[in-house]
Amino acid sequence: MKDFFKFMLRFAAPYKWNIVISVIFNLLTAFLTLFSFAFIMPILRMLFGLDTQEYQYMAFEWGNFVGCITNNFNYYVSKMIVDLGASPTLLFLCGSLTVMTLFKVLSAYTSEWFTIPMQNGVTRDIRNSMYFKIVSLPIGFFTNEKKGDIMARMSGDVAEVQSSVMSSIFSLVKYPILIISYLVAMIAISWELTLFVFIMLPMIGTLLGVVGRKLKQQNLQGQERFGSILSNIEETIGGLRIVKAFNAEKQMERNFSAETQDLYRIHNSMSRRYALAHPMSEFLGTLAVAIILWFGGTIILSGSESIDASSFIYFMVIFYSLINPAKELSKTSYTIQKGMAAMERIDKILGAVNPIQDPAAPRNLPEDRGKSSVSFRDVSFSYDGERDVLSHIDLEVKPGKTVAIVGQSGSGKSTLVDLIPRFWDVKRGEILVDGINVKNLRVKDLRSLMGNVNQEAILFNDTIFNNIAFGDKSATQEEVEAAARIANAHDFIMHTENGYQTVIGDRGCRLSGGQRQRISIARAILKNPSILILDEATSALDTESERLVQDALEKLMKDRTTIVIAHRLSTIVNADMICVLQDGKIVETGTHSELIGLGGIYSRLVDMQQV
Repeated sequence: MKDFFKFMLRFAAPYKWNIVISVIFNLLTAFLTLFSFAFIMPILRMLFGLDTQEYQYMAFEWGNFVGCITNNFNYYVSKMIVDLGASPTLLFLCGSLTVMTLFKVLSAYTSEWFTIPMQNGVTRDIRNSMYFKIVSLPIGFFTNEKKGDIMARMSGDVAEVQSSVMSSIFSLVKYPILIISYLVAMIAISWELTLFVFIMLPMIGTLLGVVGRKLKQQNLQGQERFGSILSNIEETIGGLRIVKAFNAEKQMERNFSAETQDLYRIHNSMSRRYALAHPMSEFLGTLAVAIILWFGGTIILSGSESIDASSFIYFMVIFYSLINPAKELSKTSYTIQKGMAAMERIDKILGAVNPIQDPAAPRNLPEDRGKSSVSFRDVSFSYDGERDVLSHIDLEVKPGKTVAIVGQSGSGKSTLVDLIPRFWDVKRGEILVDGINVKNLRVKDLRSLMGNVNQEAILFNDTIFNNIAFGDKSATQEEVEAAARIANAHDFIMHTENGYQTVIGDRGCRLSGGQRQRISIARAILKNPSILILDEATSALDTESERLVQDALEKLMKDRTTIVIAHRLSTIVNADMICVLQDGKIVETGTHSELIGLGGIYSRLVDMQQV
């Protein structure tokens, strides 16, 4: 339960007044419940002649407040029986009991009414916190995590927290108050019997706690397996073309069946253990009642004056009423254990550390900076801290110039450009933008300088307008259309069903590859970046689409500092400088004609593409 209270301090603090109001109404509910029990006993004794005592009105004394209330209640009931008769008195008292019960249930409902916004609010806050954290985390975090597992944590684990932990909050507010109120009343009736109850309850709680701790461990295994299943589904759908092309359907079915079988086994064990909670608590409760009956009956039969028969009956009524809250509280303990297992998985995301941070004293970019420059000074980088992907990179990209990066796959081209916007941080050396180390700039300011066009156009299931204006809430229709015209996209956009308001589907699936890429270019044009990064922007296109995209890129690149990664060397022959990467090192630099004249690696790459 320690983890649960830490959780409550983190997420329930904004809803403290909901808890306070709920506690107040639960106290009122407990008082009305106890009063209704006390209300019934003397009625039955006097109506049926079990109580022959004559009562006199007693003046109120704070030292004997309860005794005065009880005596005067009995006085008025006995007077009513004499004046009106037993039957009308019974009718009046039953009506009073009904009204009291109405107030009790209204009080109980009001208590829950105030906890519901807290339950749903905390769930919303957790889901928002996870999403905000995921958006803020660096790209490196997701290279070690399965996409499906992250989705499982945001969906299944949050749902588990809502159904397990948050739904238990009302029980944790209500039942302890009822239990404490009942125990106080029981102590007032007979402290000896209550002491006996106190001795038994810890033993019962210990037995139930053992089962609950095991349940948390199993639920953690189940949530992890569920995340693995979601990852499997996501990979299968994403790679369905390959699965079918290689006749691997049966293999994928076997893998999936093995994972679902593990989840089936875990859920069986969890459900059986959870199902044990009710019969186990019911048996232990009945056992406790039997022991109390024996112990209390022995005291009465022995002739002791510490408790009489009617008080013992009232004691047993209260104790039996205590059993149900105690059982529900024990079930709540089981439920919370399940939810805290899901919370552990959520905390792996919420507790993740983002190494890409703004500096304590960030520098500001000059407002009239004009064209930007980019400099690499003895930069080395490693993903795992052991093998360098880039080694001793020295590179100067002058303002307004175009530098092309070429090399075989795995040479470090994409890693090199990812270091500029701080998707990763360099381990050794430094990168300067306009003469300022990128680590001394705010991340937001640094990335505001840059526009990216990647090999795979990353679009969203939204309208064409919103995809082009992505990240710019102030963009007007005229500005979006102007950017689309420069990107050679306006004509095909106007031929779509709803023009710029056409929804393009998941990842732009309703558009061709060339159309998606031109939308991506239009987005970069609208941003009007000082530094442009093109990562193999035309490598996946056919010849006609490549011509249209290349023309759009040339318009975009004009008078901008541009870094281009390209496999098709024909697209970078006019670059101001070409750098050849091999095994993470720059091995050749120069213009296209200079590198051809060297007869080195670049020349061989050109020859291979011309074959």
